[in-house]
Amino acid sequence: MMGFQLQAKDFVQYFQEAREVIAAQRDYITKLDSTTGDGDHWVNVNMGFEKITALSNELEEMNLADMFKRVGMTMYSAVGGSSGALYGSGYMAASRACAGKRALDLHSLYEVYDAMLQEIMKRGKTEPGQKTMIDALYPALRAYKEGMDAGKCEEEIIKAFMEGAVSGAEQTKSMEAVKGRASYRSDKGVGHLDPGAVTMAMQLECIGNTILNNLK
Repeated sequence: MMGFQLQAKDFVQYFQEAREVIAAQRDYITKLDSTTGDGDHWVNVNMGFEKITALSNELEEMNLADMFKRVGMTMYSAVGGSSGALYGSGYMAASRACAGKRALDLHSLYEVYDAMLQEIMKRGKTEPGQKTMIDALYPALRAYKEGMDAGKCEEEIIKAFMEGAVSGAEQTKSMEAVKGRASYRSDKGVGHLDPGAVTMAMQLECIGNTILNNLK
């Protein structure tokens, strides 16, 4: 069986799904962020996806590297707070990681997301376990890598990737915040989910769904 091959149009589909999912969670995410942060995380991320999906027709016609670059620049300019700079630099790294590629398969998609992870960690001076968006992305990619190394089928690997993202976000509840407003609270945000990890997990579930549909 042929594995998946993601092209720009597949990512455009993913961006549209992520926009719908995030838009629908406005109250939930704003409540999470109002507890430990500035309360504007949903507004920022939602704005980013609205701006990206407004470019759908243009993005579909681009090669992968140019598409990711355009998405990165859009995130930089459209998204307020630290999220804009982190997502922007992450997508710029994704653009560099897929230079010259017409489509992404199981291995090259991992490389692209790993490039995003490394860049976001570098840019945000964060590491796993500090109650940030990384805490959804890192365990998702670890599950992905373990699945590849174990020779599992693509469907199993992508499902493990999605589960890793969700359980990673869930685990931020017990973490102490090292960055941002939550780190100034006396409880360091312990007992509360990190909104950045929650919205990251939502996005990773959406790309996972796009891939699973692509495999059918």
